[in-house]
Amino acid sequence: MNYILFDGSVRNQLLPFTFTRPVADIRVGILTIREKWEHYLGSTTTTVTEDYLTDKYPMVELDNNVLINASFLPSENLVQQIKSLSENQAIFFEDEPLAFFTTENQEVDFETYTISQYTFDDVLRIEHTWDIFSKNGSAIQRDFDLITKGRKSQPIPKTTVAFFKENIFIEEGAELSLCSLNAKNGPIYIGKNAEIMEGCMIRGPFALCENAVVKMSAKIYGPTTVGPYCRVGGEVNNSVLFGYSNKGHDGFLGNSVIGEWCNLGADTNISNLKNNYAEVRLWDYEKEGFARTGLQFCGLMMGDHSKSSINTMFNTGTVVGVSANIFGSGFPRNFIPSFSWGGSAGMSTYLTKKAFEVCEVVMSRRHLEFTETDTKILEHVFEETSQWRKGY
Repeated sequence: MNYILFDGSVRNQLLPFTFTRPVADIRVGILTIREKWEHYLGSTTTTVTEDYLTDKYPMVELDNNVLINASFLPSENLVQQIKSLSENQAIFFEDEPLAFFTTENQEVDFETYTISQYTFDDVLRIEHTWDIFSKNGSAIQRDFDLITKGRKSQPIPKTTVAFFKENIFIEEGAELSLCSLNAKNGPIYIGKNAEIMEGCMIRGPFALCENAVVKMSAKIYGPTTVGPYCRVGGEVNNSVLFGYSNKGHDGFLGNSVIGEWCNLGADTNISNLKNNYAEVRLWDYEKEGFARTGLQFCGLMMGDHSKSSINTMFNTGTVVGVSANIFGSGFPRNFIPSFSWGGSAGMSTYLTKKAFEVCEVVMSRRHLEFTETDTKILEHVFEETSQWRKGY
């Protein structure tokens, strides 16, 4: 069977992260949503997403296809029900299409489908940006159970203090020295060739993905995910870093989501709680205003390729778009549009020529190319987000 993941109705609620990727390629837990589905299905997947992303994330349609709503995370029950789908059958969760069978070039009309409701209580869905960190603990546990089942962990080094060792899994090539791992509240996963340096104290649930590094004396509280090739130091609480991003120095990051290719300068600090303990509101791209989250703790949402300088301070519930560069004293505004340059003293437009020069340098340091496809995606984002930079 050919499986295709589609963005569904929540794509705009997951901006700025879906400016540069389909919903399927959001990382939550240990794996991206796509990686989870491919593990469960035993099959590769392609994507239905925004037109400007299709060169990088193409769709492959065959004679028979099953389309899956990528905002839903897989479970054994859900996968079993999806695999049993046949022509003109669909699965809904409440009013939302969860998965459906289609043939090549078929015009999908759910009025002609036999629809079954998904009624199991194991639904885990990413509908808002803050779901990425607030549901990260459940996602880590699911991924940990999935990818460690029937496998044996590398031995925990004698110099590592470990509590609840049965909840700790270390992949081949990982390095741990003189650190503390406490898996009482959830599993700890250390990916292939990852490193935890001396003096680090880590509480689960925690995922350190392939080739990622936790720097000396870091303090990390779960549920936290440090994506592939990231570097993290200082204090981190309940946050997700997608991949190739750095928070390499002291400073606090809490209840936050950081995209790819971001860098938080030394002593960058994020507020995750208002002084009056009130509910946090976050910028909503669809409504073009601030939306209620229902959360008391919520920090920073930062899109791909954005950077902050040393001593930057982010207020509670700040949203930073794609390829923004923030610096200077004081708190910048709670919504910083993509391709913004500046801080609390004022903002100007970060021209694509300059931004792309940085992208090339940053990616080349990891031996990756900033491609023409990447350029076109970011050029589209620049144009699409220009309305929020009009005052510059």
